[in-house]
Amino acid sequence: MGEVKIGVIGGSGIYDIEGITEMRKQKIKTPFGDPSDAIVIGNLEAIPVAFLPRHGRGHFIAPSELNSRANIYALKSLGVEQIISISACGSLKEELKPRDIVIPDQLFDRTRQRPYSFFGEG
Repeated sequence: MGEVKIGVIGGSGIYDIEGITEMRKQKIKTPFGDPSDAIVIGNLEAIPVAFLPRHGRGHFIAPSELNSRANIYALKSLGVEQIISISACGSLKEELKPRDIVIPDQLFDRTRQRPYSFFGEG
């Protein structure tokens, strides 16, 4: 297996990626605490990938309790340089149908209870 450069973070209901071969699970400790779950490392169509379920396998972590810094740090410690994040969400636009893929160009994070940065108070 080559160096892992691509990480996938699965959202609600996505606890595995079909088609990953040569799988191994790796638990990683970070300075920010534990990530959501063990990271699955394997090959997807001959490309090394690392997969992490955002809410943990079985969805036991609430969105407001996610340790995003630990998740990102854990993937980075494996050599990941690009992350594909899969999320389940809704839309008020009728032209966006279920299962459409949307790439946002703006993000408003109105959460106030979690750290914004890896660097102190940000």
